[in-house]
Amino acid sequence: MKLPFKTWNLSPLLCGSFCALAFAVTSVRAGTPAVTATASDADTDTRYGLFNGLDHRSQYGLGVFPEPFAVDDSDLEVNELRADWFYQRSADHERSHVMTAEIEKGFGNLTLEVEIPFEIDTAPHTRNVTGFDNIDVGARYPLYQFVSRDGFFDTTFGVAAEVGIPVQTAFSKNTEIVPKVFNDTKIGNFTLQTLAGYSMLRGGGGADEGLNNLEYGVVLGYAIQQPWSGVEQFIPVTELIGEHQLNHVDAGHNSISADAGFRVNLKAIGRWQPRLGVVYVFPLDRGARADAHSGLFTSLVFEF
Repeated sequence: MKLPFKTWNLSPLLCGSFCALAFAVTSVRAGTPAVTATASDADTDTRYGLFNGLDHRSQYGLGVFPEPFAVDDSDLEVNELRADWFYQRSADHERSHVMTAEIEKGFGNLTLEVEIPFEIDTAPHTRNVTGFDNIDVGARYPLYQFVSRDGFFDTTFGVAAEVGIPVQTAFSKNTEIVPKVFNDTKIGNFTLQTLAGYSMLRGGGGADEGLNNLEYGVVLGYAIQQPWSGVEQFIPVTELIGEHQLNHVDAGHNSISADAGFRVNLKAIGRWQPRLGVVYVFPLDRGARADAHSGLFTSLVFEF
């Protein structure tokens, strides 16, 4: 996960997300004429991949899903460069700046990524603490897709993994291993991305040695096509980010944070397409407020 947010139990979150998804499908499709299958529909085989789990008609990997901010990306990316800046402050006047550079490369349906974050922490009457955080190397792959005959409903399930490599700074002592599962769903212009991972810290010693956390996130977006000259999409975005501690002294600790803002996908300049975004980050419960008062997340993505 991009940010060390903590949050509630996973089951109500996923249940609520899929209930909202079902409600959106029912509401938007009400009154829409039924699509009659034709002989050509039945004769065309669009399935491929492992156990024919994937569908050539899926919009997964075609830029339909907005790049998340605090939640890890789960869409297929062919060639992408990204630079983020996250600013966070706490109630006791502590400040944190995290600058992150990221590159993603696709090989077929496999996406590989490398993420390098640099952090600066400041507090009154103390020395600043600076240094690199873990260098994250990740991979993700879709396993199953379902697409309605008219393409209105499009969902992809997949798996991912991330390894955080420590660089022995104040922020980076332990290796982090995170196997993950994800779902990317499109309903018309609405998108819903959900992700859950099991984080394990190993090596390095210290209080965090052996710590296990359940991490998860939800991203909701709505794409407005070509609202202004030079803009391909304007996408209002909101996210929920969380972590549930599974062991050690604070086992069972939960908190939840959220953000809201937008991403603007500009028209391509040659082979490069800039995608700008900004969200305001805020805590939603007591556990999150203990970590941070508020924050601002800005992101610049270049797809090429």
